[in-house]
Amino acid sequence: MSWSAEIEEIHRRRRLAEQCGGTDAVARHHADGKLTVRERIGHLLDPGSFQEVGKLAGQAQYNDSGQLTSFVPHPYVAGIGRIAGRPVAVGGEDYTIKGGSGSGSGRRKGGQGGFIEDLAARYRIPLVNLIDGVGGSVESIERRGYSTFPGSGPDGFERSVELLGIVPVVSAVMGAAAGGPSGRAILSHWTIMVKGTSQIFAAGPPVVERAYGKKLAKEELGGAQMAVDTAGTIDNAAENEEDCLRQIRRFLSYLPANVWELPPEITCDDPPDRREDALADIVPRAPRQPYDMRKLIAMVVDRDSVFEIQPTFGRAAITCLARLGGKVVGVIAYNPMHGGVVDVKAARKQTHFTELCDTFNIPLVFLVDVPGFQIGLESEAAGMLRIGMQGRFLNMQLTVPVYTVVVRKCYGMAGGSTVDRAGLNFKIAWPSAEWGSLPIEGGVKAAFRREIDSAADPAQREREIEQEIRAYASPFRTAEAFAVEDLIDPRETRPYLCRFLEAAWPGMRTRLGPKARAGVRP
Repeated sequence: MSWSAEIEEIHRRRRLAEQCGGTDAVARHHADGKLTVRERIGHLLDPGSFQEVGKLAGQAQYNDSGQLTSFVPHPYVAGIGRIAGRPVAVGGEDYTIKGGSGSGSGRRKGGQGGFIEDLAARYRIPLVNLIDGVGGSVESIERRGYSTFPGSGPDGFERSVELLGIVPVVSAVMGAAAGGPSGRAILSHWTIMVKGTSQIFAAGPPVVERAYGKKLAKEELGGAQMAVDTAGTIDNAAENEEDCLRQIRRFLSYLPANVWELPPEITCDDPPDRREDALADIVPRAPRQPYDMRKLIAMVVDRDSVFEIQPTFGRAAITCLARLGGKVVGVIAYNPMHGGVVDVKAARKQTHFTELCDTFNIPLVFLVDVPGFQIGLESEAAGMLRIGMQGRFLNMQLTVPVYTVVVRKCYGMAGGSTVDRAGLNFKIAWPSAEWGSLPIEGGVKAAFRREIDSAADPAQREREIEQEIRAYASPFRTAEAFAVEDLIDPRETRPYLCRFLEAAWPGMRTRLGPKARAGVRP
């Protein structure tokens, strides 16, 4: 006896699921400049690699004869596939079906506490969330007959939190996200949204208007300008959905599948011993004159290997993934084009990036030109000291190799946050480097105030003391005392780092696995 009828029914229902919310709903979705979730997954994954799970899930209606009369697919699409040949788990809401809201079924396919999160955790493979839904609705109260206590239901954020310690989690906000989906987006290692068609907020404009009587547009409340540039809620912005999916593929190319692996190494056609002559004079002699730190980074790391994270937030610091000799590194550099002074936003950015790299066994390179933490009334009111010392606290617990390259200034507590106190305390410097508890100019006035004030010519005496102190501040004197491990020709930076990185790689294999961090972050 053949099962052909049942087999055909499986394929018929699959075809129904592929129609998403129907022709009209898909057309409206496209008119808004958005791909369907199935189109997004097709663009993201290697061609032909997607294996969907739960494609037949949904709400079905039958006639008296038991024949299917209508079928509404589950508003979530999930499964496994490959990105650049490596397995990943992927899932996302189908906004063309009930705005991507939950189906009310007993077991979730995706979202917090869903099957796809369980699969990523068990298989120890990266998870990509394509978020396009606003979560719960007050309509669910009527459906259930009672209201649920927040955070106490069967599907919480427990698995989402667990995943952050074991596999890379990427969340792309592909539409308007509020409530649970917005919270899940933040519980990620890296986030991205699409300019103009994506928004994220704790609560949407109608709720804000009811609470505060102020009417705001979705884009004003939670668009890329707010979420990426101003608040840093989301890390990166994409020009369109295709760009968003390309960036996801690029980000994951730097990350291992899980914390029990080293980052993927690639064959490098950029010679590790490449020396860029332009590095010899990229730093101006005038200590306040800016220069292009991004250009400096590009000359040191493998060509075309830089992937910047949060480029428009906390601009005093630059954080990027790159490669040296084919090996992945995380680069933290300070941007003299924005003063290099670490403000609250830059400190937040640095701390998150440092934790990302340490979690996934990515060595850190600091390119240091930092005058210190931002000072002043506004900075103190923003909690600069507390936020800044969070980074210092985390640096004390790093397990990955850290290479501190002092390019120019390295002062104060911000400068101290670039040093590998938990490891080798390995620091190298360029001849343009200077360091100390605080810059000589301000420090002399504070330390020698009485002597300066009592001098016949206070301004002249202040300049004399500065000149005397500056002689002792030469980086050559510090190198003579081995208080900095090496003073190098700037053109040697790339080969120097490549050699030490290669030497560190065998030891890194012995320190894999989840990272335990003790204590209470300040």
